[in-house]
Amino acid sequence: MTASEKAAQPVSGQKILVTGGAGTIGSTLVDQLVDAGAAEVVVLDNLVRGRRENIAAAQERAGDRLTLVEGDINDLGVVRELTAGKDLVFHLAALRITQCAEQPRTALESLVDGTFSVIEQAAEAGVKKVVASSSASVYGLAEEFPTTERHHPYNNDTFYGAAKAFNEGMLRSFHAMKGLDYVALRYFNVYGPRMDAYGVYTEVLIRWMERIQRGERPLIFGDGLQTMDFVHVHDIARANVLAAQAPVTDDVYNIATAQEISLAGLADALLKAMDSDLTPEFGPARQVNGVTRRLADISAAARDLGWKPTIGMDEGLRGLVAWWKQETGVTA
Repeated sequence: MTASEKAAQPVSGQKILVTGGAGTIGSTLVDQLVDAGAAEVVVLDNLVRGRRENIAAAQERAGDRLTLVEGDINDLGVVRELTAGKDLVFHLAALRITQCAEQPRTALESLVDGTFSVIEQAAEAGVKKVVASSSASVYGLAEEFPTTERHHPYNNDTFYGAAKAFNEGMLRSFHAMKGLDYVALRYFNVYGPRMDAYGVYTEVLIRWMERIQRGERPLIFGDGLQTMDFVHVHDIARANVLAAQAPVTDDVYNIATAQEISLAGLADALLKAMDSDLTPEFGPARQVNGVTRRLADISAAARDLGWKPTIGMDEGLRGLVAWWKQETGVTA
């Protein structure tokens, strides 16, 4: 058996640990792992960003095949205990980019030290493969579009992006030192059901939906020309599953749609999804970050993982609106 063939791991019948599994992406992945026939899925989540409600439906379907452990990846004993005997580890636990900027030491302890514990224990326990969440933030403002995985990380100036780049480096080193098979996935702009509708770091799409529902125009700071590459959470979760199953290791893949949309275009698309005839409102520019354009090359994921996005922006936004209305009790 070649190294690549060895790296291809099934999901059905496997024992799996998902860190951050009650969050937006993690819980969607848990849904898919349960439906794919995983023998056991253990979710480790401190429930700071994750919610029990996010995995409630999966719990009903899975019964005792799904267990939620309220804990933290910084607790080495818990990580060691939960990793023992697992076939696969999906590592999604993380902080928001904004919190990383405000609390860099906390970010260091979670994104770097906590991730080290997850990787170290996966290697010690003989886990067959780790699928880890990285980010397009490692690029900063890219110099080439569409941006391939070979683009350098030196334009990143965020602590979050630095931590994700270091995470990828740790995975590479543990593959070299311990033979740990892994795939890292660089997500671009994530959206979809179970987005964080509460708390300090509320998503811009959530804020806009709240305004539109009140009959107020969605507010854009600046000219709205900044572009993003949005990818639906269901497609991201499916990329995780395929990354586990694919005969690849020691590599990283962009997960996006290879379609860019401006902030103004996103507001227009959301207004259409909410059947609103309002128009965006423009306010004074705010320097949120220096990334003014994102557009991914996703050919490597298509070639090696057999992955392509399946949910377009119109369909995805209408699904997001429907979820948000149900979540918040909006009836009209």
